[in-house]
Amino acid sequence: MEETLQSNEVINLTTFRGQYSVSPPLSGGDGRGYAVEENGGYDVNGVASRSSAVLSGYDTLDSPPSYDFYANTEVFGRTRKIRPSLFQLHSNPEYLSTLFPEDEPTEPPPEPTRFGWVQGVMVRCMLNIWGVILYLRLPWITAQAGIGLTWIIILLSSCITGITGLSTSAIATNGKVRGGGTYFLISRSLGPELGGSIGLIFAFANAVAVAMHTVGFAETVQALMEENGSRMVDPINDIRIIGVITVTCLLAISLAGMEWESKAQVMFFMVIMVSFANYIVGTIIPASPQKQARGFFSYRADIFAENFVPNWRGPEGSFFGMFSIFFPSATGILAGANISGDLKDPNVAIPRGTMLAIFWTTVSYLVISATIGSCVLRDASGHINDTIMTGSAAGDCLGTACSYGWNFSECIANKTCSYGLSNYYQTMSMVSGFAPLIAAGIFGATLSSALACLVSAPKVFQCLCKDKLYPVIGFFGKGYGKNDEPYRSYLLTYIIAVCFILIAELNTIAPIISNFFLCSYALINFSCFHASITNSPGWRPSFRFYSKWASLVGAVVSVIIMFLLTWWAALIAIGIVLFLLGYVLYKKPSVNWGSSVQAGSYNMALSYCMGLNHVEDHIKNYRPQCLVLTGPPSLRPALVDFVGTFTKNQSLMMCGNVIIGGPSPEAVDAANSSSHVTWLNKRRIKSFYQGVVADDLRTGAQILLQGAGLGRIRPNILVMGFKRNWNKCPPTSIENYISILHDAFDLQYGVCILRMKEGLDLSHQMQAHSNATEPGLDIKAILVFGRCRNLSNVTFSAAVDPDSLTALPQPTTIFQTRQEKKTIDVYWLSDDGGLTLLLPYLLKRKKRWGRCKVRVFVGGEIHLTALLSKFRLGFHEILVLPDINEKPQPEHVKKFEDMLGPYRVHAIQKSRGGDAQTTGDCPWMVSDEEFEKNLAKSFRQIRLNEVLKDYSRDAALIIITMPVGRKGACPSTLYMAWLETLCRDLRPPVLLVRGNQDSVLTFYCQ
Repeated sequence: MEETLQSNEVINLTTFRGQYSVSPPLSGGDGRGYAVEENGGYDVNGVASRSSAVLSGYDTLDSPPSYDFYANTEVFGRTRKIRPSLFQLHSNPEYLSTLFPEDEPTEPPPEPTRFGWVQGVMVRCMLNIWGVILYLRLPWITAQAGIGLTWIIILLSSCITGITGLSTSAIATNGKVRGGGTYFLISRSLGPELGGSIGLIFAFANAVAVAMHTVGFAETVQALMEENGSRMVDPINDIRIIGVITVTCLLAISLAGMEWESKAQVMFFMVIMVSFANYIVGTIIPASPQKQARGFFSYRADIFAENFVPNWRGPEGSFFGMFSIFFPSATGILAGANISGDLKDPNVAIPRGTMLAIFWTTVSYLVISATIGSCVLRDASGHINDTIMTGSAAGDCLGTACSYGWNFSECIANKTCSYGLSNYYQTMSMVSGFAPLIAAGIFGATLSSALACLVSAPKVFQCLCKDKLYPVIGFFGKGYGKNDEPYRSYLLTYIIAVCFILIAELNTIAPIISNFFLCSYALINFSCFHASITNSPGWRPSFRFYSKWASLVGAVVSVIIMFLLTWWAALIAIGIVLFLLGYVLYKKPSVNWGSSVQAGSYNMALSYCMGLNHVEDHIKNYRPQCLVLTGPPSLRPALVDFVGTFTKNQSLMMCGNVIIGGPSPEAVDAANSSSHVTWLNKRRIKSFYQGVVADDLRTGAQILLQGAGLGRIRPNILVMGFKRNWNKCPPTSIENYISILHDAFDLQYGVCILRMKEGLDLSHQMQAHSNATEPGLDIKAILVFGRCRNLSNVTFSAAVDPDSLTALPQPTTIFQTRQEKKTIDVYWLSDDGGLTLLLPYLLKRKKRWGRCKVRVFVGGEIHLTALLSKFRLGFHEILVLPDINEKPQPEHVKKFEDMLGPYRVHAIQKSRGGDAQTTGDCPWMVSDEEFEKNLAKSFRQIRLNEVLKDYSRDAALIIITMPVGRKGACPSTLYMAWLETLCRDLRPPVLLVRGNQDSVLTFYCQ
C-alpha cells in the first residue's frame, strides 16, 4: 500500500473506517475503554481518537480538530468532547482515569423559537423603519424642505444608517452572537465601560420610541374621530387615552411570546404593502374636484418644480429641524440585531436582513417623497367653491393652483389653509385610491414599529442586567419560559412608554430620541473602526464589505449631527454616557470579553516598550524597579505596601512567587493564579505578579532575577523580607537565603531587605482566622510553611488553592496610614551609588510620608554636606557620627559570639567527638580563620547597632547601607549574623539597602 501512495496524494480516511480497531491489549490492560466517535474526539467512556488510531496504529489521546473544542455551549443528546491538555498528552497513564467523569443524563431543554433572516431581521427592520414618520410626516417634510433637500435628508440618513449597518454586520460576524443586540455588539467589542453606558441609553431610547410610534397611531385615530365628529375629551387628551390603551394591548402581545409577536409583525407587513400599492394607484387616478380642492392634481411638472425647492415655515423650519424629525424613522435598522438571541443564525441573518432593509426602505422613502411632491400643492383651502369663475380676473390669484382653475389666495395670504402638504398630515390618505387602506397602513406601520421597540428595549436591557454592570437593575434581568422572556423588563419599558405618551406631541418626542440613537450609531461605527486598527488576530469578521475609514467617518458624522440637531440634548446624551462610563471604570467589573480596547492597550504598551530599546539608559531617568520576593502577596502585605508606596505611578514593581516542586498542572496553576493579581488590585497596589515553578528556592529566584521584565522595563532592585528565626532553621536554608543575595549582586542588582519587629509573615494570623471561620481547615496543610525552606517563608504545595488566600479579609499595615511627625533616619555609611539616599527621597514625596523629616547620618566625612546639597534632595539635616569607629560593648560582643557559636567549626568537632569536619563539606560553617579575618567587620556591625539604638529609637523608618559579605570568604551564617546584629532589637522598621555600585544620582544637567 505504501508503494501505491504518492507523496502528493491525499488519503481518504473514510475508506479506513471499520477496517481498524483498537485491540484490547493496547488499552493498557486497566479496564478502561477507548471508544471513539465517527468524527473523532472522546466520549465519556473513551479517550482515543479513531483517526489517530488509524494513522498511528496505537491508542493516543491526540484528537483531530473538532467543533466541540472551540464551542462554549453543549448540545443535548451527546457528550461534549474535551481537548486534552498538554500535560495529559505526555503524562503517565494513571492520570487518565479521571479525565472524563460520566455525566448524569438530563432532560432535554425546551427548544426556543428561532427566526430566519427574512422574518427575523429584514421584515422587522423594514417595519420599524416604516414608522409613523412615513405616513404622517414625510409629506410635511417634503413641503418644508422641498423634494431636493428631502432627498438629501433621506440619503444622508440612509448613508449614516448604511455605514452603521455595515459596521454592525462586521461586528456581528466576528464570532457567535448571543442575545442583547446592540448592547452585546458594543460591549463585546469596546468593553463593558462604553458598552454598558450605551446599552442603558439605547434601551431607554427604544422605550421612548415606543411612545413616539404609539402617539403617531393615536394621532391618526384621533383625526379619524375628528372627521366623523367624535371626541372623548379634547384632542390632546384623546391622544393620551388612545395611546395608553394601545401600548397596553401591545404589551399583551409581547407577553404572549415571540411567536405571537412575529405573526403580528408579518400581518402588519402585508397591510403596509397593500397600503403602498393603494397609494401608488391613487397618484395615477385622475383627481376628483374634492381632491383638487384639497390640493391634489395628480402628476404635474409645475407642481414638481414648485415643490422641489424649500419653503421653511414655523419654528422647526430648517434643514436640521427637518432632519431631526425624519432621522428617527431611519433608526429601525437595529431592530433585527436587538433580538439576536432569537435568530437561527445571527451571523448570516443580521448582515443580510439589515442591509436589504436599509436599501428597500430608502427606495420607498425616495419614491414617496418624489410622488407626493409631484401631485400635491403646499397650500389648499379644501373648499369646493374656491374655483376661478369664467371671465374673472386671474391677476390677483396666488399660487400654482390658479393655472388649474382654483383660487386659494385668501387662505394663502391669511395662512389659514387647512389642506396641502404644509398643513394636512393625512395627505397620503387623501391621495390614495382608498383612504381606509392608508389608515390601515398607518396603523400597521406605527403599531409594528411600536411593537418592535417594545420587544427590543427589554431584550437589550435584560442582557445588560445579566452582566451586572450597574446596581439595582439586576432585578429586571430575570427571564421566564423557553425563550427566556424578560417580563420584568417589559413592564419597565411599558411604564417609560406611558410616561412619554402623556406628552402627546409627536414633534416633541422625536428629537428626544434622535441623539440617543445617533450616540449608539457613533459607538457602533467606532467599535468597528477601533477593532480594525488594533490589528488583533481575533478580529476576523466573515462580512468583508466594510471599511474602517467609512466607519470612522460614520462615527464622526453621527457626533457632528448630534450637535447640529440639538446641541444641549447632545451634551446631555454625552454627559450621561460619560457618567455611566466613569461609574463602570470606578467599579471595574470582573468581566473579560476580549474587547478591542484591550487589544489597543496591548499595541500601545508593545509600541512604547519597543521604543525604549532605541534610547540608552541615562542616570537622570533612573527609577528603582523592584522585584519583590513576596511569595503569595497576600501573606506579606507589609512588604507589598512599603514597596508600593515609592513605586506607585513612579516605577516598576513586580511580586515574585516561587512554587517549589516539579512541573505539574497544579503547580503551574498555583504559580499563575489570577487571584494574586486580584488581591493586588483590591489593595490598590500597582504591581505585576510573576510566579515560577522550580526544584528549589534559589533556582526559582535565579529564574526571576534573569527572566523578569520586558526589554528595558525590567527590575534592577531585589527586595526581600528579613529571615526571622534563621538560627532555628536548617543551615541549608540559611545558605540558600544568602546565596540569593550573592546571585543578585552577581547580576548587578541592588538589594533591599525589610525587617519589622512584628515580622512580615501573616501565615499564623491567617491560620487563626481560618480556624475561626472554617474549623478543620488547616492552612499549613495547604501551605508548606517550611520557614526554613525559602526566603519568603512560604511555599505552595501542589494542592494549593490561592483563591482561599484572596478570600480572607484584607489586613492593615503601618505603611497604609499617614505617618506621624517623626524622622526617616538614613545611615549613608558606604557609597553604593546613591540608592540609600534616593529611596527616602521618593518616600518623602508621597503624602503618607510627607510630614516626616529626613535625617542623614554619615561617618565622619564633613565634606559630604556639600555633596548632598548638590543632589537637590532637600535633606537639610546632616549629622556626623564621631563615635562610629569605637569598639562595641563587651556584652554585645559576647551575645554575637553566642549567636554564631553553633555554626563554628570547633563546636561541631566537639559535638561529634573530634570527628573531622571541614567547611568544604558544610560551607555555612565558620572556621576560626574566617572568624578572625572578618572580626573587624563583625565589630562594626555590633557598634552600628548600638548607634542605631542611641539615635533612632523613635524614628518612623531606619534606612541603612547594607554590608556586603565577600563570596567565598564570608560564610553564609556569618553574613546572616551580621544582618541580624545590625538591625536587632529595633522598634522602627529597618530597611537594609545596597545599590549595585552604579550611580543613581547626579548633579549634572546632562
